Amino acid sequence: MAVMKKKRKGGIPPISTASLPDVIFMILFFFMVSTTMRSTEVLVKTQLPDASEVQKLEKKQLVSFIYIGQPVDSQQAQWGTAPRIQLNDSYHSLTDILDFVASERDKLSEADRMAMTVMLKADRNTRMGIISDTKQELRKANALKISYAANRAAR
Repeated sequence: MAVMKKKRKGGIPPISTASLPDVIFMILFFFMVSTTMRSTEVLVKTQLPDASEVQKLEKKQLVSFIYIGQPVDSQQAQWGTAPRIQLNDSYHSLTDILDFVASERDKLSEADRMAMTVMLKADRNTRMGIISDTKQELRKANALKISYAANRAAR
């Protein structure tokens, strides 16, 4: 009587790639949800001053930013090298701050309007005159919660 032997294939079975698109879409969805997009393009140079005390803000969605500094190199041919005020995505004058604060308040709910904070991001080499004029306009707009952006000082 002869014994019959089965012949074996000499390879590894292929890996199923049927679930690969599902994994890719899960990763894509995770990164879309977890990343934040920058809402404004900064058009001024801001080298922030060092601070000895830093306080973390509770609700970042209640913060409106005002940038003060020299225009970036690509904008200096048009706007010069004098310090400029940037509100949202464009340069503005001091008189536009009242309208800016009013429009930022209108975006918030009624309960959050009094908790709105204005963050000044001013270059460390900017003269104090334009910063104090900005603060005076913010007082006229009744935006009394003002915070200053700074780098944490090295200890």
